[in-house]
Formats: sequence, structure tokens, C-alpha cells
Amino acid sequence: MHARVAAFENRDTSRVDELVQLVRDRQSTTGEIPDALGMYMLVDRAAGKAAGISIFESEEAIRRAEPVFTRMGDEIPEELRGKRVSVDTYEVAIHEVNDGATAARVSTFAGDPASFDEDIRHAVEEVLPEVRAIDGWKGVVVLVDRDAGTQKTITLWENVEALTASERQADELRARAAEQAHGRIVSVERFEVAFAFDRAPKLAGV
Repeated sequence: MHARVAAFENRDTSRVDELVQLVRDRQSTTGEIPDALGMYMLVDRAAGKAAGISIFESEEAIRRAEPVFTRMGDEIPEELRGKRVSVDTYEVAIHEVNDGATAARVSTFAGDPASFDEDIRHAVEEVLPEVRAIDGWKGVVVLVDRDAGTQKTITLWENVEALTASERQADELRARAAEQAHGRIVSVERFEVAFAFDRAPKLAGV
């Protein structure tokens, strides 16, 4: 599987709920992106940032969907959706999610692509068993870009309280993962899960 990740900035945070309802209505009534296996709309109201993560069976499916994304960008005004600052495509290395997530933590790592497969194996065997036991855990999606040498780990939580309570343990696990991969932590961001559907199959390793 592959994922398309679009980042937006400088959005009018007072209109977040309006945008969320628009996205929900369009997806529920028209199935606007029928090939998408999953879609997440992540919002940071305080920072005026958002991210759209769409999961597809393949890179070809993403390319077929691009005209739809372009049309959506034309139809939804920039003052509502924000300015799109990047669009990237990733392999989905781990996908294990449950319904009901309302908060997300997105950790970005930089490392050696040659070690990615071993890093993923370590995450599946050593890290996932620990995080599954944390209260409020709702799942994880791990994305890799071998060309850029980056990984994104998106952990999903029942609510912001669960996300906040997990911070200390998440910090420890993140540091261990970076050390194991001989990589570095680029950023850690926290978002509200404003909209989500996900019917993608479970995947543990690329």
C-alpha cells in the first residue's frame, strides 16, 4: 500500500468545523475518492496547520486520483482549506488501526534507507507489543520514503487525554527507535483527528 500526504498551513482556524463537515458530506454522498482505502484529516487548530493522509493500494491508484484532488483544491477555497505546502508519497510499512481515534501524534525520523526494513521489523517485534498496552491506544500507521530517507509514524489515540498521558512513554520509545535505526528525530506534532475512515488491511512490515 501507499499513502499520499498533503500538508496545509495558514488556515482560518475558526472555520475548521465548517471544512470538516464539508469533507464528510462530500465523501459520504459522492464517495469522492472511491479508490481510497483510508483517509485522515488531521488538524492543529492552534498552529493553523492540517494534513490530509490518503491510503491507496498502489502508487498508480494515487496517480489516478490526482485529478480529483486537484478538483477539490479548485472547489474548496484556500481560506477554508489553507495553503497547500507539500504533497508526498510514501510506502505504508505498518498499518494497524481501530475505529474511534480523535487524536494523533506524528513523529518524523530521518535515517539510512538501507536500514528501513530492519527498523520496521524491530518496530513490529519490539515496540508494537508495548504500545498496544497503553490506555487509549487506537493504532499506528508507519510511512517510509526510501528516496528521501524519512519515516513518519502516526499513532492514533482515543482522545487528547490519552495522547497526553502517553507522552513520557512515547518519548522513550521514540528515542529507542531512533537509536536502533541510527537516525534522528526530525519533528513531533500533535493533531486532532477531525475526519477519518479506514478500511485498509492490516499490514506489519514492507
